[in-house]
Amino acid sequence: MSTVSGIEIVGDLPERAEEVLTDSAQELIVELHRALADRRADALAARQQRVADLAAGGTLDFLAETADIRADESWQVAPPAPGLVDRRVEITGPTDKKMTINALNAGAKVWLADQEDANTPEWESVIGGQLNLLDAINRTIDFTAENGKTYALKPDEELATIVVRPRGWHLDEKHILVDGKVTSGALVDFALYVATAGLRQIEKGQGPYFYLPKMEHHLEARMWNDAFNLASDLLGFPRGTIRATCLIETIPAAFQMEEILYELREHSAGLNAGRWDYLFSVIKNFRTRGKEFLLPDRNAITMTVPFMRAYTELLVRTCHKRGAHAIGGMAAFIPSRDEAVNAAAFEKVRADKAREAGDGFDGSWVAHPGMVATCKEVFTEVLGQKPNQIDNKREDVRVTAADLLDVASTPGQVTEEGLRNNIDVALQYLRAWLGGLGAVAIHNLMEDAATAEISRSQIWQWLHNSIELADTHEVVTKELVERLVDEVVPTLPGEASDYEEAKSLFLEVAVSDDYADFLTVPAYERMD
Repeated sequence: MSTVSGIEIVGDLPERAEEVLTDSAQELIVELHRALADRRADALAARQQRVADLAAGGTLDFLAETADIRADESWQVAPPAPGLVDRRVEITGPTDKKMTINALNAGAKVWLADQEDANTPEWESVIGGQLNLLDAINRTIDFTAENGKTYALKPDEELATIVVRPRGWHLDEKHILVDGKVTSGALVDFALYVATAGLRQIEKGQGPYFYLPKMEHHLEARMWNDAFNLASDLLGFPRGTIRATCLIETIPAAFQMEEILYELREHSAGLNAGRWDYLFSVIKNFRTRGKEFLLPDRNAITMTVPFMRAYTELLVRTCHKRGAHAIGGMAAFIPSRDEAVNAAAFEKVRADKAREAGDGFDGSWVAHPGMVATCKEVFTEVLGQKPNQIDNKREDVRVTAADLLDVASTPGQVTEEGLRNNIDVALQYLRAWLGGLGAVAIHNLMEDAATAEISRSQIWQWLHNSIELADTHEVVTKELVERLVDEVVPTLPGEASDYEEAKSLFLEVAVSDDYADFLTVPAYERMD
């Protein structure tokens, strides 16, 4: 396969890679890297400085320098794009062949085709996922399982709209160099899609649509907007054809929701409440601030606790004020053969989705095709025949900075059971991730990287605050965590030897003196 000037491909090329690593895709990667690499580095450095400022006693607040943007009632985002008007149920999942077909066929309005937390950045997955998306749009994809069952796409009009989630700004793509430098995983994922499958999406009357993860500042949204304009101009389609929904899954971004919409306004498709990563971000940013920002067992934190309630209500208010969709959080439950488990889980999911629909959200996420009908039904009870409820402005919402930061009011305890559960889930997930799977069924839930991040971050926070467990009265120490790891591993599926690499990575990011910003960064270093 030929490469354009400035590009170097490192490592073996997966089969059919030339179909997505086209000359135009490579040229776009080069232009994006040269235009944005320095700004990306500055943005990542600004994140580090923000954490240092918080550790020194600083706080987060709505920005004084952008007060005029928030005060200006006149601006609105672009109207909903074709295929993104009705989003009452969205399904998420990785871009392997079987999931691609099942997700598109599931009856959801949107499929979040995940190249980020539900995927691994293994080189074959990066390229293979793009090929599956291209094949899906070209209707040339099919899959036959080991048991002989075949999977094929329904007619186009019955398929979900594809919205791709590229990697976050923090992840590199070490297999593609520009001018001898590693590239941004985010920009590589974006370029490979928009220059191939995205152009076919435009031909079919929609556009290249994206979910943008883990942003922490409106200037990061501005970078994406500039990337969209650059791609539109280089590939020859109108600016504004690309649309993006931003995940508000970091606590700094919660203070800049209006600014993020503003930066992307001609490309904006709304905001999403990414609940697990949001909790991870709270811990990460305030991890050195003591018990004021200490969270209890992960399973005890509901969406109705004060600081989470403030965040979601402000998100709906912000979106609808600006004419944008507000999309709710994940229902990760996977239906099982245990009817009692199913009944209890469906009841919880229904209650969660009813809360979101009642709060004004326009749709929500599920992780399994078996949950699509429930989510759709609950939102239809509120929406009826209307495609969304953007007209519900939620002018009653008044959220302050103090409300967003009120972690201390979260009820619950830290227990050995919660500690063991975090170890269990993190080890199972990391074993799968290092083996090439980014979305993993664990204890009847579909887990992705966000779950492992909050699990190991909670342990790090409990350890460094010398927390006493409520049920055993033991203090969380490195030695206790290591002992519990050794006790948990034999209880996990498979052989104990299967978990050696996962155990090593887990302890590296859970009990070390230094806190790793993302566990996927050292994990990626372990990949070829």
